[in-house]
Amino acid sequence: MPPKQSSEHNQATFDITGMTCAACANRIEKGLNRLPGVASATVNFAMETARVEYAGNEVTVEAMQRKVEQLGYAAAERVERTDAADHPERRGQIRKLILSALLSLPLIWSMVGHFSFTSWLYVPELFMNPWFQLILATPVQFYIGRSFYVSAYKALRNGGANMDVLIALGTSAAYFYSLYATGKWAADGSSVHHGPELYFETSSILITLVLLGKLFETLAKGRTSEAIKSLMGLRAKTATVVRDGQEMIVPFEQVIKGDLVVIRPGEKIPVDGIVIEGASAVDEAMLTGESLPVEKNRGDSVIGATINGNGMLKVQATKVGAETALAQIIRVVEEAQGSKAQIQRVADVISGIFVPIVTGIAIIAFLVWLIFIKPGDITAALETAIAILVIACPCALGLATPTSIMAGSGRAAELGILFKGGEHLEQTHKVNVVMVDKTGTVTNGKPSLTDLVVAKGMAEEEFLRLVGSAEQLSEHPLAVAIADGIRERGISFAAAESFEALPGFGIQAVVEGKSVRIGTRRLMEENGIYAEEVYPLMAALEEAGKTAMLVAINGQYAGILAAADTIKDSSLSAVLRLKELGIKVIMVTGDNERTALAIARQAGIEHVLAEVLPEGKAAEVKKLQQQGHIVAMVGDGINDAPALATANIGMAIGTGTDVAMEAADVTLMRGDLESIPDAIYISRMTMRNIKQNLF
Repeated sequence: MPPKQSSEHNQATFDITGMTCAACANRIEKGLNRLPGVASATVNFAMETARVEYAGNEVTVEAMQRKVEQLGYAAAERVERTDAADHPERRGQIRKLILSALLSLPLIWSMVGHFSFTSWLYVPELFMNPWFQLILATPVQFYIGRSFYVSAYKALRNGGANMDVLIALGTSAAYFYSLYATGKWAADGSSVHHGPELYFETSSILITLVLLGKLFETLAKGRTSEAIKSLMGLRAKTATVVRDGQEMIVPFEQVIKGDLVVIRPGEKIPVDGIVIEGASAVDEAMLTGESLPVEKNRGDSVIGATINGNGMLKVQATKVGAETALAQIIRVVEEAQGSKAQIQRVADVISGIFVPIVTGIAIIAFLVWLIFIKPGDITAALETAIAILVIACPCALGLATPTSIMAGSGRAAELGILFKGGEHLEQTHKVNVVMVDKTGTVTNGKPSLTDLVVAKGMAEEEFLRLVGSAEQLSEHPLAVAIADGIRERGISFAAAESFEALPGFGIQAVVEGKSVRIGTRRLMEENGIYAEEVYPLMAALEEAGKTAMLVAINGQYAGILAAADTIKDSSLSAVLRLKELGIKVIMVTGDNERTALAIARQAGIEHVLAEVLPEGKAAEVKKLQQQGHIVAMVGDGINDAPALATANIGMAIGTGTDVAMEAADVTLMRGDLESIPDAIYISRMTMRNIKQNLF
């Protein structure tokens, strides 16, 4: 995106191409940080991006791009995207992988045929012929493996070394030694039955496996952008604006500040703004996560990508493009995905020195064998050096850790807990604070009828029939909850003779010749209906986090209803288990403090953060991290994505949105809080097993 002006520095984001491993990212990062005027530069290998803060009067964007190019890579300044980037190299990678595998198969076949326990395996004589093996290995080495040589050359030219240097060295040593042995064999008489020891299969198989790993890496890179892609998909595609007294439909990108935007019932709100005319209930669940729509009247603010309810609104645009709340959510998620944990920075440093160290060890081993162990035997010394290079190429650091992680991941999967990578399973055992969203995480995510008080002298069955018959005609979530709750009591509904929704107040209808009004105190008082005696009860219900509504029939108070989003059956026991594990539980929500505290009390949660917007949730996570805590964020919606991406471990409830899934490190497929203590317990047991196996 274009550089952003902060209080002290500009900021630029670049798309980087040509990186092949973490050492590449580390080298680019160092190069950019050395430029005068650059305050900080962070390169993310997975996202293929560089984010730079710089002083505009000391360094330019062009200078930064030239620096990246000098290092052997390419940098293009990112512009605001309307979709997530794809990886066009994927198809070419697949073609090369298939070709490499086909050419390597006969080489593997001949290699396996040498094992004593595979004496039963038929190996065609052609496969044992060194010339045939040379013909198969050459295109793998120099056509399919060309990218390793190019990358290695660029790295060495700039005084660095990446994993491609090691791959090029190891495979070239195996290939050229085999080529030498083939030539010597040909000069000595070319007997197939007494052929030389060749390593063509080693170089070919290694290149094939590395290509497979890079394909998986490309697929993973594609997945990192899915959360951003899903968020961008929430935007309204068009907007109806009033210009020169005429309504016109324009792409949402063309809306400018001050435009008057018309939003009809059911439409997405395209921009952030202020209601100038109209009244409606707006579904803001994408932002706050709360299931109940928010009533909007003249002077109220609305947020882009939320959904208008049953009334028409005219909104004056106050924030457009990158300034909207949704754009800020996207920015927070991007920054969180692009940031690096301390352990990742340590890994980057190690990757920068790993290749030179391994190469040095191989050279030392070659000289030791040549001078001391088998003096003058170049073949033995070369084989030893090749073994070190080849074994180091895959960077296999042992079996204890991957085996333990595999066992832990398998057990977690049985319980419906999916870790997106072994590093997340390892990190989870350190968690000491769990921050949970309210709606859909602690609660069921939708309102239900919780309380019903009928006035004296009113028959309950008639009351329920009249209320249900009126509410069934409304699309408001509270009305749906009331109608469903009454229907569950076995009450049948009558056809309403008239119905009117009163945004911000309630509804009024005529059922069986009787007028029915359901809604707020103000609705009742404006129609001359006073029921002060039940106001204390109404206040008590609201204090408990419920939405209370008064009912009047034929102009007389008839009863009171209350609906609320109730907690899941598993929430209380899950919170107790987390506390037993020594973990602090904090509930964070965009809902009002009164409702949040009521739900927290029911779930046994002492710490509550209420009325917190999505970027605010991410900020709260950062505060805890700055205090030294390892934080797990648990959520199920779009509004939780920034915090999920920012936390040390993000956990998404499995019934949530794709955005939450992609932003999180762990997916809880069971869809309740009980999965959280299970995940932490499994992680702790896995790490204990790793330590036992290692020590």
